Formats: sequence, C-alpha cells, structure tokens
Amino acid sequence: MPEAGEKMKRMDIRTRNNVTVTGRSDGPLVMLAHGFGCDQQLWRLVAPTVAERCRVVLFDFVGSGRSDPAAWQEERYATLDGYADDVLEICRDLDLRDVVFVGHSVSAMTGVLAAAREPARFAKLVLLTPSPRYIDDGDYRGGFSREDIEELLESLDSNYLGWSAEVAPMIVGNPDRPELGAELTNSFCRTDPRMARVFARATFLSDNRADLPGVALPTLVIETAQDSMAPREVGAFVHSRIADSRLVTLDATGHCPQLSAPRATAEAITSFATGATGTTETDTSTGIGTAESDAS
Repeated sequence: MPEAGEKMKRMDIRTRNNVTVTGRSDGPLVMLAHGFGCDQQLWRLVAPTVAERCRVVLFDFVGSGRSDPAAWQEERYATLDGYADDVLEICRDLDLRDVVFVGHSVSAMTGVLAAAREPARFAKLVLLTPSPRYIDDGDYRGGFSREDIEELLESLDSNYLGWSAEVAPMIVGNPDRPELGAELTNSFCRTDPRMARVFARATFLSDNRADLPGVALPTLVIETAQDSMAPREVGAFVHSRIADSRLVTLDATGHCPQLSAPRATAEAITSFATGATGTTETDTSTGIGTAESDAS
C-alpha cells in the first residue's frame, strides 16, 4: 500500500504540472521552463532539436498551459518562490540530478532561486533573455520606469485580453513576422486572467539582483541583439554578477528567440549542455554570436 501511495503522489505532481519527458536517455538532462503568459508549447521549435542529443523535461507552471488549475493558490504563486517550488517538486518527484536548467525570461530567476535551495540537483543554468529586475533603479537599467510597470499592470487588470493582443507582439518583436506575435497572443489568452494577474506582479515587480552573485554553477546567459523587455544592458549586468558565466548574443530580435530564432537557440542550449563548442557562442559580454535569425 505505501508503494501505491507513492505512485499516486508521483502521478499527481506530473499531472499537476503536465510534465513530459522526451529525448535520449543517455544524454545530459535538460529542463525547459517557460516564462510569463507562456507554456511548454513555446518550446515546440527548440525541444525536438535539443532532444536529439539530450534528455528533455518539459512542464507547465501551475496556472499555465495544461497544468491542473485546481492546484493554483494565489498566496503560493504571488512570488517567484512558488514557481521555484514547482521546479524543485518536479525534480524530487522524478529524482532528477545534474539538471541543466533552461529558464526563459522570468523563469531564469526562478531557476536561480531553485538552484540556490538545492544546488546538488543542478549541473548548469541557461538563462534565456533573463531580467533580475524590470524596473530602472539608479544606475541600473531594467528597461522600464516604475510608472511604465504600474501602467502595464493596470491595463492588464482592466482588460486582460486586450492587453494581451497589444503587448504580446511587442514582446516577440519581429513585426515583419506577425505570426510570432499571434502565437504569443494566443498563449496569453489561454491563461486564466486571474492567475495571469498574480504571475504578472510576481514577474514585473520582482528584484533578484542580489541573488545573482550566489550562483555557483556554470551559467550561460543568452540575449538577443534587440529585446524590448530585457535590453542588452540587462544581459551584461547578469553576466557581470555571475562569476562562472558566459554571455551569448544571438543575431536575432525579440524576447522569445525560441520562436524567432529556434535553430540558434537550440544550438546554444545543446552546445552548453553537452560541453561542445557551438558557433553561436561567445565568451565576452559584447560579442555577437554568428547564428542567424531563422524562420520557424
């Protein structure tokens, strides 16, 4: 009977977060974590390529995608700590070790928090278009004033679907490829507005700058050449605060290179995970990677 109870517990967590595992069983273990307003489907152009050489774990944070909405609790998910709890509970449930954690956007900082709590479970971090703080603060440029963020959150509260249709294309960038903005808009619109409001505040009001110097894992910071949500100054800041880090600038635009430049993004992740030398990487904070922006 205890074995049955443990099996049910494992199934509950996997169902709760819609966990899927694919790829090579003998490859490095790569965990792909989506950002605000997204779900694991936004990795659909990247995951198959990474899975050719790695074991890939995909999931949806509670409140996103096909996660179990009954598991959502406002108090838990009002801060990034709740999302870090999701990551660690999945790792414990699947008994994951030596994880190469790939966090997109706000999930980059979620990975930083999770690795700080249970460092033995993680081997490397990949921070894809990360931002430890979106609000400008003195000499720190996050890309937004406090007034900008307050206006953004007020607009989200008053008309979430309208906000999604307006903001998602700006986040993705690439106005010459409207299908990318449409995909992110649809992803936003699939999210319950009540849950999205809570996640948005956890995202845009967080400040994780002080957590960066504590990262003791090899870390790859991936930015794009032009990103309206996380300007190049943010990538340079993150890189400068993590001792064992490398910064890659993809020859791509927008905050979601897994959509706008999937091949380059997949190659950067896979090369770092496997220890190979990829053509999309540079070890300086100012170099531009050689990867070209590619269509989906």
